[in-house]
Amino acid sequence: QVQLVESGGGLVQAGGSLRLSCAASGSIRSFNVMAWYRQAPGKRRELVARISIISGGSTNYADSVKGRFTISRDNAKNWVYLQMNSLKPEDTAVYYCNAVTHTNDYWGQGTQVTVSS
Repeated sequence: QVQLVESGGGLVQAGGSLRLSCAASGSIRSFNVMAWYRQAPGKRRELVARISIISGGSTNYADSVKGRFTISRDNAKNWVYLQMNSLKPEDTAVYYCNAVTHTNDYWGQGTQVTVSS
């Protein structure tokens, strides 16, 4: 059973930075894609950033975070990271790690990110 555990959330002032980490219980090479999503109160869960595991590590970002957030992976440690810079109050949300295989879709429990103005 795959488990994803997020860490690194917290309270930060606008303009600050945080790095989220996602630790996978198994090898991330078993996944096709890993991603970070977020859900703010009263809003739908949305994709923040995605990284391909099986095809060269290509990445995709939501328009709202392009140029500020960077997703990366460490295959040896089975970790995926989200470096978040120039944070804005509208980035406040619970951030979830997601991993996808051909047949399954896995989610972590989430980590709260709060950006104060």
